[in-house]
Amino acid sequence: MKQIRNLLLLCSLLTGALPTIAVAGTIAAPVVTRDAPDHLTVSWTDADPVDVLVSADPAARADQMKLVAKADGDGRATVPVTPGQRLYFLLKDPDGQTLRVGERSLPLMQASNFRDVGGNPGAGGKHVRWGLIYRSGGQPLLTDADVAQIGTLGLAHQVDLRSSEERVLAPSRIVGVPYEAIGYSMATLIKKDAPANGEGVYRRMPTMLAPHLKLVFRDLLARDGAVAYNCSAGQDRTGFVTAMILTALGVPREVILADYHLSTTLRRPEWEMPRIDPAAHPDDPAAQLFAKFQSNPAAAKPQPLKAADGTAFLSYAFDEIETKWGSVDAYLEKEAGVSRADIAKLQAAYLE
Repeated sequence: MKQIRNLLLLCSLLTGALPTIAVAGTIAAPVVTRDAPDHLTVSWTDADPVDVLVSADPAARADQMKLVAKADGDGRATVPVTPGQRLYFLLKDPDGQTLRVGERSLPLMQASNFRDVGGNPGAGGKHVRWGLIYRSGGQPLLTDADVAQIGTLGLAHQVDLRSSEERVLAPSRIVGVPYEAIGYSMATLIKKDAPANGEGVYRRMPTMLAPHLKLVFRDLLARDGAVAYNCSAGQDRTGFVTAMILTALGVPREVILADYHLSTTLRRPEWEMPRIDPAAHPDDPAAQLFAKFQSNPAAAKPQPLKAADGTAFLSYAFDEIETKWGSVDAYLEKEAGVSRADIAKLQAAYLE
């Protein structure tokens, strides 16, 4: 039954739509969409009727939530919201199975790839808790309304994975959240004359981002509020860090890869970096890279994160880890200081 639920969730991640399979006693493929600024729709598959409850609290118990649909058999319910409001649904079938689901991507006006990591299936048949781990692209052009909405997330930590140059060119507009970063040059990530995303970049990530992982996992283990982390696009460096977190939480590799590929559709490059004059930054590799993208809209369009043979770029990072360290657990223990006891603590804190 667990494998069926994971398969249906994977289908919804890959296609953005619901599969047609409905299994009795199995709530599967839940998706929340914002059909309009003032309406949220939750959809799912289940051969049995489902009760639908809703709350603004991602950790609310069923008895603390509002019932919006009783014994709903059509797999769909819509509720009104205020623009920007986040709600979380609890689906409950007659056999007592419950599944919580929220809106994956935050409805921000001038942000890119800002999303909640919750809902993915993890260890022991549980799911990653909503409202505790957020990933995103850069935030230099957030509107005041965006900043206010992010201020309601309860963030206790923000880890910036970007290079020293990127952080100067495009400082985050998020305020009031303890901010952490580690200095390095963009030149260590890219080739001198080209953005060359792919195998070479991803095989360098396990070593280059190990210090950042120490920060992120330390913050997660602190359990004093939600954690957010970002790079510029929210897909490559952020995708790697997310993969390490989800692996520690027992999320299947195929689900991690499907979540990784969501960046191709959820990115908004126009909000990741302000306009740059390359002549003003002749010796800045990040400025030259992003100015090149900005001068060629076709080059700035998000591209699938895979090689010509279909291999996901993220798979190269996994292969590098398994070749050099043997496993993600061994890598995290040696390079990020995350012990097996820490992983048990993380799963207890971030799975439900």
